[in-house]
Amino acid sequence: MTKTQAAARKTPARTKDVRQAPRAASVRAKASAAAVEGSGGDPNFMTSLARGLTVMRAFSQQRKKLSIAQISHQTGIPRAAVRRCLHTLARLGYVTIDERDFALSPKILTLGHAYLSSTPLSASAQPFLDRVTGAVHESCSVTILEEDEILYVARSAATSRIMSVDLSIGSRLPAYCTSMGRVLLASLPPAELTAYFGRVKLRPFTQFTLTSRDKLTRAVETVREHGYSIVDQELEIGLRSIAVPVNDASGKTVAAINIGAQASRASSRQMEQQFLPHLQAAARELGMLLA
Repeated sequence: MTKTQAAARKTPARTKDVRQAPRAASVRAKASAAAVEGSGGDPNFMTSLARGLTVMRAFSQQRKKLSIAQISHQTGIPRAAVRRCLHTLARLGYVTIDERDFALSPKILTLGHAYLSSTPLSASAQPFLDRVTGAVHESCSVTILEEDEILYVARSAATSRIMSVDLSIGSRLPAYCTSMGRVLLASLPPAELTAYFGRVKLRPFTQFTLTSRDKLTRAVETVREHGYSIVDQELEIGLRSIAVPVNDASGKTVAAINIGAQASRASSRQMEQQFLPHLQAAARELGMLLA
């Protein structure tokens, strides 16, 4: 038994990433609010609209119901402004009210559907994801890089959950400790990659998470050289994944596609030998459909 496997047996499946997820959502909301309040010099910038969008983003899987005070604390937006945003969103049907708590309503899905139905990536990816899952019997996903995180835009779930938190379209994860994130980071110009590492707080999610900028830079360089990334239990104990880039017709990396599996079911070597060819074929064919 390897050191990694032994640690995986001793460590509970529900690791730091679950406890840190609400904090990550709060950090994103505060960063968004800071950008809103710092845009006062632009005469065409609508602060009220930006605040409303920030309020909506304060909700997450771990924070399904929030009060005005909680949203204000998370985002840094004054309570009075939060109250007006929620009142407007409620009138429009995008949030529901339960005494003093607010929650997003199903109507919010229409905003995401507008994107999913208008972008060729999400619509085109699903058959390829289903094909890969049918071949390897593990989950397969496509993400893009958005605001320093990976954003799930398509997903084919396996028969059993591989993480302690549920992943679906719209889920977000850190880029630096995920296989798809490293693939996408490898596509960035050197200056942008340096800027990314300069502004992102590198938190350890498990004892295997790389948090050294030098080590991560070398890891990304290795991904760039090899054309794929394997991340072994850095996001969550017991989770191993492999990813490759999806390049459009011009050769530009527009997304990443991965296979995620429980570490006990698939070794890194097995992923390279059995999973990688399926991923590469799917990425190549998907890329041919993207203009």
